[in-house]
Amino acid sequence: MRSLTTIIIFLFGAIFLSHSQGKVLFFQTDWGNPLSMDKFCERTKASGYDGIEIWFPWDTKKQEELKTALKKHGLLVSFLHGTNKGIPFEASLEQYKKGLNTLLEWKPVFVNCHTGNDFYTEAQNAAFIEAANAISATHKIPVYHETHRGRFSYSLPETTKYLTSIPDLKLTLDISHWMAVHESLLQGKDELLEPVINKSHHIHARVGHSQGPQVNDPKAPEWANALKRHVDIWEKIIRKGWKEHQGVFTVTTEFGPADYMPTLPYTRIPLSDQWEANVFMMKAIKERLNLN
Repeated sequence: MRSLTTIIIFLFGAIFLSHSQGKVLFFQTDWGNPLSMDKFCERTKASGYDGIEIWFPWDTKKQEELKTALKKHGLLVSFLHGTNKGIPFEASLEQYKKGLNTLLEWKPVFVNCHTGNDFYTEAQNAAFIEAANAISATHKIPVYHETHRGRFSYSLPETTKYLTSIPDLKLTLDISHWMAVHESLLQGKDELLEPVINKSHHIHARVGHSQGPQVNDPKAPEWANALKRHVDIWEKIIRKGWKEHQGVFTVTTEFGPADYMPTLPYTRIPLSDQWEANVFMMKAIKERLNLN
């Protein structure tokens, strides 16, 4: 029979765990979405999501459609934003700032940015991050910077430089990009990942591998190790985030469509269903965190 002390410790631990368990708000990507905004939001809600993540629609008609659909289906919204790499630096920075102010006036949950350019200098990339931080503080809405190929954050070592020089840098971790860049699941790099985990405030949940940023089907047994590696890292970030964000953390499931999704030759038929892959990611995270 257990001692009274053992029972008290066990009960206290159970109570602590129940109170420390947080909530994850899941967002569905509209990347490659063929549906009307109303139908997309309807399906998103039916699949168990809390919101959508979408590039801001600059067309006024589409803005109204978005507002109507969000209200009708009771969904949150987060926006994507980015640096235009096709115009000169100064013009791109001004465009970035102007656009970000417009997005934040909509009061999204957050904005996720594809920030900078892997061909910019460190100072040029820092200008975008610092501008975003200032605008974020003015609107009191978080702005995160996604780890992404082609941006300032295209690799783990490069991103670490900015984490050191800009202490208030907030990341969206899409680690699938780094799996491809570094041609590994980043085994043995946990010490280097620790500062990234500490600065990650949002997750893009997609499973990458040593030869690409997206496996063909996350349910397939051959990708079990890759899936586990990603979920292990995400769990650390989410549990840390619960402590910092009053028990709430956000995740966007972001498996992409053809041709980001591997396809059959000639027909371009996707090797798996994008929507099912994203719902699977949500369920996998919920299962790991005992949120079901």
